[in-house]
Amino acid sequence: MAWVIQTLSSSLGRKVIMSLTGLFLSTFLIVHMAGNLQLFKGDNGRAFNEYTYFMTHNPLILTVSYLLYTSILVHALMAWILTRHNQASRPVKYAYSKPEANSDWSSRNMGILGTILLLFIIIHMRTFWYEMHFGSVPMAEYDGKEYKDLYAVVKVAFSQWWYVLLYVVCMVAIGYHLAHGFQSGFQTLGLRHKKYTPLIEFVGKYFFAIIIPAAFAAMPIYVFLQVHGII
Repeated sequence: MAWVIQTLSSSLGRKVIMSLTGLFLSTFLIVHMAGNLQLFKGDNGRAFNEYTYFMTHNPLILTVSYLLYTSILVHALMAWILTRHNQASRPVKYAYSKPEANSDWSSRNMGILGTILLLFIIIHMRTFWYEMHFGSVPMAEYDGKEYKDLYAVVKVAFSQWWYVLLYVVCMVAIGYHLAHGFQSGFQTLGLRHKKYTPLIEFVGKYFFAIIIPAAFAAMPIYVFLQVHGII
């Protein structure tokens, strides 16, 4: 246990933990996005409901989900501790400071972006995860088998323009967060090399910072337009 205490008490150890949890959460986003793309199938939610049933009944997925929840909490905690430590180490700002000359906007505002995302995760899990497990979700039947109709919950949530707007704004925030965080995680772990670092930066800036947030943002917009009969 001594190495655990030593890791948690050092800035480098906290950064490594934050990097590992962040990269794990980035991997989860790919899986989550692939599953949520079932919303676009136009089958009145059957594929999406079958997907959510699988995700909540597969023993391996259930085990990984606890690792996911822990990673979210640990990632947020490490970020908060490191921020507080940095502020305490430099109580008085330099008389001359021009951070934009040495870093991009997302890297200078990771704390703000992370806070927005944490609040979004809480709201998002209350709307869907909590409702799925503890709410009164209607049932849907396919081929004689009953499923919780989480698609109905999705339609109710995304029928509200303010929730759709909140979702889209938060996807912009996660795009900026990942634009810096993904490649920063590899850098913290010492995984930088002239051969593969450009690829890591490309994947971070375009796949994680643009494609994944855009795909997530398209889902509530699509459901909103569908529920209101626009498409």
